[in-house]
Amino acid sequence: MLVVLAFIIIFHITSIALLFISTIDNAWWVGNNFYVDIWKTCMNSSKTVQCSAIGSDTTNFNAIQAIQATMVLSTILCCIGLLSFGLQLFRLKQGERFVFSAIIQMLSCLCVMIAAAIYSSMHETFHPNLNIQDGTFGYSFILAWIAFAFTFINSIMYLILRKR
Repeated sequence: MLVVLAFIIIFHITSIALLFISTIDNAWWVGNNFYVDIWKTCMNSSKTVQCSAIGSDTTNFNAIQAIQATMVLSTILCCIGLLSFGLQLFRLKQGERFVFSAIIQMLSCLCVMIAAAIYSSMHETFHPNLNIQDGTFGYSFILAWIAFAFTFINSIMYLILRKR
């Protein structure tokens, strides 16, 4: 049983790390001379990198704010889920454990899915001054989808662990 608990904790910490990296790092959309995330756009010129924050003048700024909010919320919920897991491990009796942690992880999973889905469907309209066809989805976007899978699996593991 201790091995299962250790595996779940490591899996949860990995989910948190993936969420932090995908939320903070600047690689949601990458091209030859630019890279974009949900916070800023950076252009590579000869030897300098010029970054500009995504402002309210951006097309579909409300969608960008929704992506930012759901990614931050998913990271916070995942951290709260780990704390609640630790508290529930020692406080609740068997059969009642981990339901709250599973619900929080499922909400975190839902937030990541919403953010990644909005970005994948609308990324072309967020940065009209870039030639979007020259780019591809970056590793932060891929990490967001991997974090979605990890948080979903983690919430299922909490529900299964509840019965033991």
